[in-house]
Amino acid sequence: MSGSDSDETETKTIVLRTAGFDARFPNTNQTKHCWQNYVDYFKCIKARGEDFPPCKQFFRAYHSLCPTDYISKWDTQREEGNFPVNLNP
Repeated sequence: MSGSDSDETETKTIVLRTAGFDARFPNTNQTKHCWQNYVDYFKCIKARGEDFPPCKQFFRAYHSLCPTDYISKWDTQREEGNFPVNLNP
């Protein structure tokens, strides 16, 4: 054995979070909820910076709700300057 007479197994706890309920989007289809959190995140980081806690909540929400293909498409549109929303605060 390597330095210890007993077998110890370290257990790590992983906390998974998803977007909470938002009364503005009560229906089953969460596409608009996904979109709004994506837009709110980028507006928030431009206004307050990435370390501002509410910005992190928008990030978690859109990553939880949005399909990866949507995020990739919107990221490309932002980078190319043809995103349909002005993200400046």
